[in-house]
Amino acid sequence: MAQQLNLTIERRDGVGTTQARALRKTGKIPGILYGHGSDAQAIAFARRALDEILHRGARTSLITLTMDGKRVDTALLREVQVDPISRRIVHVDLQRVSADETVQAKLPVVAVGTPVGVRDSGGVMDVVLHELEVEGPANKLPDRIEIDVAELGIHQHVTAAEIKLPEGFKMITPADATVVAVEPSKTERLLEEAAVSAVTEQVEPEIVGKPPEETPPEGAPE
Repeated sequence: MAQQLNLTIERRDGVGTTQARALRKTGKIPGILYGHGSDAQAIAFARRALDEILHRGARTSLITLTMDGKRVDTALLREVQVDPISRRIVHVDLQRVSADETVQAKLPVVAVGTPVGVRDSGGVMDVVLHELEVEGPANKLPDRIEIDVAELGIHQHVTAAEIKLPEGFKMITPADATVVAVEPSKTERLLEEAAVSAVTEQVEPEIVGKPPEETPPEGAPE
């Protein structure tokens, strides 16, 4: 289970690109706190504090927010905006949630073990979905979903419906969605296709029935 984390926030009066840029120069990150029917509130917090809780699982953990030394809310991290060039975080969205509130969240997928199809048959494992959407109590969100793939052979896969979730949680991702699959390597795939092609070329088409004999036109010599 993900741990509960703490983040100290402050009110942010100025909004807009200029104010946000100035705020980031001081080592802080602008953000928005919304939810529970209240107006969205512009906030800011220290970049170092955010980095710390991100390293401790903040993307899937309930975060306790404090302001002026007092606990003001609990929230989930809903969106992290990253600069495409510097890759630094430039803005964060937080959603107010109660500890026992039922919420939907996307959790990372972690494959556990080496598939038998990879180990013994030279196959390749493909994690098709890197996140699964689930629904459950906010204070019990796991930090990831582990999938045991050790028994997967070539051409076998795991769907969302086959994944066991913690008690109290249900899967939102479509049941038939493929999460992890094991397929032949590219070389093996080409050999299989070549073998099928060779067999197809060797099989002559079967003639069904006999074409009717042509009847000479009336009056023509036989």
